[in-house]
Amino acid sequence: MSEQPESPRPPTKPRKVPRVLILGGGTVGLYTARRLRRRLGRREAAIVVVDPRPYMTYAPFLPEVAAGSIDPRHAVAPHRFALPGIDSLQGKVSRIEHAARRVEITPDEGDPYWVTYDHLVVGLGAVARTLPIPGLAEVGVGFKNVEEAIALRNHVLGRIDMAASTWDPDLRRRMLTFTFVGGGFAGIEALAELEDMARDAAANYDSVSPDELNFVLVEATPRILPEVSEELGGYTLDQLRKRNIHIHLSTFLNSCVDRHVVLSDGTEYDSETIVWTAGVKANPVLSHSDLPLDQMGRVRCAATLQVVDEDGGVVDGAWAAGDCAAVPDLLNPGSFCPPNAQHALREAKLLGENIARHLRSAEPEAYRHRNVGTVASLGMHQGVAQMFGRFKVRGLLAWVLHRTYHLYAMPTLNRKFRIASGWTATLLFRREVVALGTLHDPRAEFRAAAVPPRSGRSKDGAQGSTDPHIGATHAQESSSED
Repeated sequence: MSEQPESPRPPTKPRKVPRVLILGGGTVGLYTARRLRRRLGRREAAIVVVDPRPYMTYAPFLPEVAAGSIDPRHAVAPHRFALPGIDSLQGKVSRIEHAARRVEITPDEGDPYWVTYDHLVVGLGAVARTLPIPGLAEVGVGFKNVEEAIALRNHVLGRIDMAASTWDPDLRRRMLTFTFVGGGFAGIEALAELEDMARDAAANYDSVSPDELNFVLVEATPRILPEVSEELGGYTLDQLRKRNIHIHLSTFLNSCVDRHVVLSDGTEYDSETIVWTAGVKANPVLSHSDLPLDQMGRVRCAATLQVVDEDGGVVDGAWAAGDCAAVPDLLNPGSFCPPNAQHALREAKLLGENIARHLRSAEPEAYRHRNVGTVASLGMHQGVAQMFGRFKVRGLLAWVLHRTYHLYAMPTLNRKFRIASGWTATLLFRREVVALGTLHDPRAEFRAAAVPPRSGRSKDGAQGSTDPHIGATHAQESSSED
């Protein structure tokens, strides 16, 4: 394969103020931009945020979005409202040339273009880390964004609706079997919230019993929730098993071709729902950059969140934080900050401060943050929490702590109020358990109606469509096929 020629660098005009280009509009990008704008006025810095989506998704709320406890619109923060005084570009980052101080942006429509900058912030986050398991790419569902959470909710409720309309026992068993692969925080919360919602929904059917629902967890390691103590992990395991959730520890998914699940312990069964939450990896677009990366594909960073080379030398004008950055954990020498929302949020705020300090010729500060705790929801009124590494909480109080902490961390007062209002309504009334499966292909029914019968007259005697833009085209297609 021949190498593609380098694109010529577009001419640039001298800028009166430095431009800070922030790649990624998630937690790192949004909070860095907000903090930087607070510290620097428009005459001190121009800030540009680039992301394929026009909003930030607050990932810890995805399980509750999937369970219907939070409206999907309220779990995202639109950039146009959350980033006042900051420019937003919607598109994918396809190439980074830091030596030339430019980034290639590929929009959904139109040709790619280059954006130049003076300072670069890499907050591209992570993507699902998948394995070459037969059938996974064809039938698996991820759980990294709000679109996947909505789709999963509609899919689960849709399977229950369809199972209620069939009497084939094998088909019903296949429809009502839900498999989750990965026992970390994302997998456990998604499993627990959806199981709680599904059993609540099944109680509304005369022809489907909650006991028919079969939820399965597959985890490759000997334990779940490695982020908390073994005691809380064991408690969570017991609670899930009490809810008749089948758990396979130290077990791998070997195959799921045509939704037939084969596990490494010899278990085989059919499942129409296979959710993959088994880990993440740094955004692969970083491999199309000249930034220094570590063995895991993350950007090498100093504790000041400045990008550094293999020898520890600072790469001028480059900063990074979050899941795609290897940030050293100064409180645990030799290790790196884990990829979670707590660290991403605090790194982002310090990153905004450090860039402002740098532009004002002050020294940046090192990131030090002791983990204040971890919280996880296990469905309505259930949860686990470990605060400051010592205090272990479970049950209703842990569930309240989970909601309180994440509500506080959610950006914008507007979103906080709407989420709290939704929770209050759910406590007073039952949550909505309606599937809107056609939402994912809203034009399907219209397309079916727009296609005229192959013969000139339909079964009921009505003439086929004579619309010149529809009927004529399909008539030509029918003629050529015949």
